[in-house]
Amino acid sequence: MDELLNIFKAFSDETRLRIIKLLEHGELCVCDLVAALDMVQPKISFHLAILRDADLIRDRKEGRWTHYRLNEADMFRRLLLYSAIERTPADSVAEDRRRLEEFMGKKAGIKDEMKIKAEKKAQCCGG
Repeated sequence: MDELLNIFKAFSDETRLRIIKLLEHGELCVCDLVAALDMVQPKISFHLAILRDADLIRDRKEGRWTHYRLNEADMFRRLLLYSAIERTPADSVAEDRRRLEEFMGKKAGIKDEMKIKAEKKAQCCGG
């Protein structure tokens, strides 16, 4: 019974539904969700903990970053997740998606700059 209560509790909040809708397209880092939802990290982490406790999402650590994805291992949860995603209108998270895409673009640009600097440093010191 507690398992069901945790699952439905997780679905009972708009922010958590927005997170689920954003994770529909794949894994995201906490910083990605912070940018997309325009909320502070502790608030996002609170909602992620509820989703994780309901076993609706999975996480993995990469260095000091934590990445989240939908838990599709359990058929019951998968059906609930896809039902929630299907019933959450895309326009209700359109602004979240726009902010996420903007942030991901900036993030990719920063990674490219760091790679170029590392390559230049290797050339300078290696030659």
